[in-house]
Amino acid sequence: MTTITLYQPVGLEEIQAIKASEWTALPPHDIEQPIFRPVTSEVLAAKLARDWNAAHTTYRRGYVVRFEVLKGFLDAYENKVSGILGHEEYWIPSEDLPLLNAAIQGRIAVVGTFAGDDAEYRRLNETHA
Repeated sequence: MTTITLYQPVGLEEIQAIKASEWTALPPHDIEQPIFRPVTSEVLAAKLARDWNAAHTTYRRGYVVRFEVLKGFLDAYENKVSGILGHEEYWIPSEDLPLLNAAIQGRIAVVGTFAGDDAEYRRLNETHA
């Protein structure tokens, strides 16, 4: 089975939901965003987690999660360049998130953590290993 490594910037509430799933599923996406857009670049995901989640969310925490998805599943979705060459994302309708979760192979891993200047400190076991 061929897989593709994807990354997603998430906030504190999302990381807690991922942990509650035993690191096997991404939580439902913001209802105002009809497209779930995981990226292929850890660098891009880190920039988004740092510049958006750690700067603009309630708890001022940003995380980058990494996960492996079956290529056969992703082949059905559009792969777009987001901004600059090498920063690609898959456009997956939010209603297909359960299908994406079913296509995740292995566990979701936290690969980056960012805190804004006024972040509320919360101790969180951020690894599943």
